[in-house]
Amino acid sequence: MTTASASKEPSRAVVNWREFAVEQIVRLLGLSAIALVALIFAFLLKEGAATLQEVPLSNLAGTRWYPTFGYFGLVPLVMGSLLVTVGAVLISVPLGVGVAIYLGEIAPEPLRDVLKPTIEVIAGIPSVVLGFIGVLAFSPLIRQYLGAPTGLTAITGSVLLAYMALPTIISIAEDAMDAVPKSYRDAAYALGATEWQTIWRVVLPSARSGILIAIMLGVGRAIGETMTVMMVTGNAARIPTSLDAFLRPARTMTATIAAEMGEVAQGSTHYHVLFMVGITLFVLTFLINAFAAVALFRSERRGGGRLLS
Repeated sequence: MTTASASKEPSRAVVNWREFAVEQIVRLLGLSAIALVALIFAFLLKEGAATLQEVPLSNLAGTRWYPTFGYFGLVPLVMGSLLVTVGAVLISVPLGVGVAIYLGEIAPEPLRDVLKPTIEVIAGIPSVVLGFIGVLAFSPLIRQYLGAPTGLTAITGSVLLAYMALPTIISIAEDAMDAVPKSYRDAAYALGATEWQTIWRVVLPSARSGILIAIMLGVGRAIGETMTVMMVTGNAARIPTSLDAFLRPARTMTATIAAEMGEVAQGSTHYHVLFMVGITLFVLTFLINAFAAVALFRSERRGGGRLLS
């Protein structure tokens, strides 16, 4: 063995050891993130499991939320959260994806360099500030122009949540479309496709996974928001059964936990039920994300991303 080859062996060993150490650290960080989520869920179960012993299931599945009188129906809270979230999604997803398409495919470069940082700065506005804006400026418009009995309604919360979700959806969706190779666009133009056909038939299918992730994160931001919805939705625990449900007050699970957790005695039935509300919110969010992931996986397996089909 020559001197040069002998000197290379220790250096290779050092490099391999460093790579092994980095791999183990990355693996540990990944497992710690999973463990953290598991610990959070375990804590919720520990504090909320007593609810099943103290409150009958018929009470939890009821339609009345009056903890003072022993009514702990979760249905109005779940329905209120879904109503406000669905409204926010219906507003934010088309608008967010549309703005992302404009920024990534249509807007001139100088305008894009100004608009994208501005949109990302909007994400830093505190939710309590948006709540104040909603109470003082937006809710009177709802009452005046939509004929609602009060401006603190589900539609007010939906609009503000959509505004809060827009920066996330726009930024991530635009990054996903920007990652589509330029050769895809050039091939489409070479085949005679127009600019819109290229966007609709090539760019969007290729960036489908990133756009879906953007929507999932936006929905997660909407369903998990607390302060804004607590300030502008009216906090009335009612089931939205009428056609004008968006023009009436609603109460979400997050607002209920934030408003009542500080006032209950630790270890009381009301205390345990609030943790059950947290478990319900946790499971609901998990199911939404799991459904979106399964839908994306099935779409990719069926070859849903084929170009110019």
